[in-house]
Amino acid sequence: MGNAQAKNILIIDDDMHIGNMLEEALAREGYGVSRAYSGTEALLVLDGARPDLILLDLMLPGLDGEEVLPRIMEEERSRGIPVIVVSAKVDIDKKAELLLGGAADYVTKPFAMKELLARISVQLRRPSGAAVAPVLEFGGITLNTDTHMVSLGSAEVRLTRTEYAILKLLMGNPSQVVTKSLLLERISRDTPDCTDSSLKMHVSNLRKKLREATGKDYIEAVWGIGFKMRGE
Repeated sequence: MGNAQAKNILIIDDDMHIGNMLEEALAREGYGVSRAYSGTEALLVLDGARPDLILLDLMLPGLDGEEVLPRIMEEERSRGIPVIVVSAKVDIDKKAELLLGGAADYVTKPFAMKELLARISVQLRRPSGAAVAPVLEFGGITLNTDTHMVSLGSAEVRLTRTEYAILKLLMGNPSQVVTKSLLLERISRDTPDCTDSSLKMHVSNLRKKLREATGKDYIEAVWGIGFKMRGE
């Protein structure tokens, strides 16, 4: 795991058993590991060091994970570090809110270590800061992840929460086909909102709103796979 040698991961979790298990598995893969057992301690650790990735539990003493995440996103020293939320909370609205709020990924406890390691590897392959760029731009579309505003030129495009989440994921991966399964996973996987047919409806409405603003079609369907941003 030569590529992992230079990468350092901060585990923020007050559960000693899970933290020890994570540390052991990550060390075996060649990662450097640091630990924090509360939200307050995590912020102190981040004051003195900048890890390459953070694993964040939500149920923490003192400052909980939901309070720590925006602090990580806002602080100059930690801004741009990918944060994978690792939590037993499975509330879909909360999951969507955290992903929209800047978390790079969300893994539900109990998890398969092999899957978590794969998700960590994916995040660390991305260019630094790519996962949480405050402003995404593509072909005249500007999407601000801080304000959730989407505009084309000087005109604001009003999107639903689901349409915004779809567009953010597509614009964050502009040269790739985003599979239907990934879109469904990121947008409230276990709600009636996420059936295959309703996903098509949300994408169709999003395409229509963008097309009405400029007359251009910005999103293309890749038959049998998913969707991608349409190249110039």
